[in-house]
Formats: sequence, structure tokens, C-alpha cells
Amino acid sequence: MAWIYLVVAGLFEAVWAIGLKYAKGFTRLWPSVITIVAMGISLYFLALAIKYLPLGTAYAVWTGIGALTTAILGIVLFGEPTHFSRIFFMLLLLIAIIGLKFTSNA
Repeated sequence: MAWIYLVVAGLFEAVWAIGLKYAKGFTRLWPSVITIVAMGISLYFLALAIKYLPLGTAYAVWTGIGALTTAILGIVLFGEPTHFSRIFFMLLLLIAIIGLKFTSNA
């Protein structure tokens, strides 16, 4: 269950990261509210996950899931570049996340 908590936390990290873009420096009310709520949800699920997982592993996976999802959403929502090297390093990030999962004792 801890890994499910961690995935949820990572996905909500991406929600708040994208929300920051839409909030425009917290000058737009509803995107700002969504961003702050997503931050709280993300941290809550991270806190649940680190009760059972090693802190370093959980934190690295949390930020990795958030970063990878945010990068993908940046491409889809904002037309960010998709050149080979960017996709290559995103795949390396995915491999690192999977590797940390399979090498964890939890």
C-alpha cells in the first residue's frame, strides 16, 4: 500500500507543478486554490508512504514521478520540445524510478 501512496503523492506533485503555471504567480484564484490543495494532498500521501518506505527511496521516487509526469504534461499541454535527448533523459528517469522500486526492501 505504501507504494500506491507514493504514486498518488507523485501524481499530485505534478498537479501542483502544472497548477503553478496556471496560477501565474498565485495571481489567479482557482488555479492557486487547486495548486495549494494538490500540495497538501501530495505531502499527505508522501507522509503516509514514508511511514513504511525508506526516506531516501520514497523522496527520490516522489520527486521522480512528479518530475517525469510534469515533463510529459509540459509536452502535451504547453508544446514543450520533444527532441531525442529530452525523451532519452525522461526514459532514464523512468528507469531510475523503477530501479528504486525493485531495489527497495519495502
